[in-house]
Amino acid sequence: MEVIKTDIEGVVIIEPRIFADSRGYFFESYSKKEFDEKVRPVDFVQDNESCSSYGVMRGLHFQAPPFTQSKLVRCVKGRVLDVAVDIRKGSPTYGRHVAVELSEDNHRQFFVPRGFAHGFAVLSDIAVFQYKCDNYYAPQADGGISILDTSLGIDWLIDPGKAILSEKDMRHPMLSDFDSPFDYHSDLYFAD
Repeated sequence: MEVIKTDIEGVVIIEPRIFADSRGYFFESYSKKEFDEKVRPVDFVQDNESCSSYGVMRGLHFQAPPFTQSKLVRCVKGRVLDVAVDIRKGSPTYGRHVAVELSEDNHRQFFVPRGFAHGFAVLSDIAVFQYKCDNYYAPQADGGISILDTSLGIDWLIDPGKAILSEKDMRHPMLSDFDSPFDYHSDLYFAD
């Protein structure tokens, strides 16, 4: 696998090595050994999958400590714009984001570390999206910031006025009204 660094430390794009022939293709989607060596040591404990139609926007989600999650995400059918926003107080990149297109064609994966809000917009008719998480879902720690917050400067590649959002996602605060539970100077992985 090739690890592509982004403008925000710790947030990386992963491109697998694809073996293709007349029968189709094969690639190793995850190797703990290689991931731990090339990205960081992470123990993924839960896999999730969602299916969404064009215009669905999910996010920007996180889980507060002590239930914080890292995510390794990919789109196995269709196409999405996937985004990670730094919400660590005191971070030199606080409020900044990394956006990457994930698709069934490019096979890219995106690692979203702890201390980041995560979301995506569906750009194809249907998208099947998979998440590996390093902590279990904890509804009491569920949080988010508004996916429609224009101060974040995210070009979602769809008209936000036509976006399909859940009731919960429509209630998330703007970044300016948000009190982050994450501190840049704390090791969010230490407790594990």
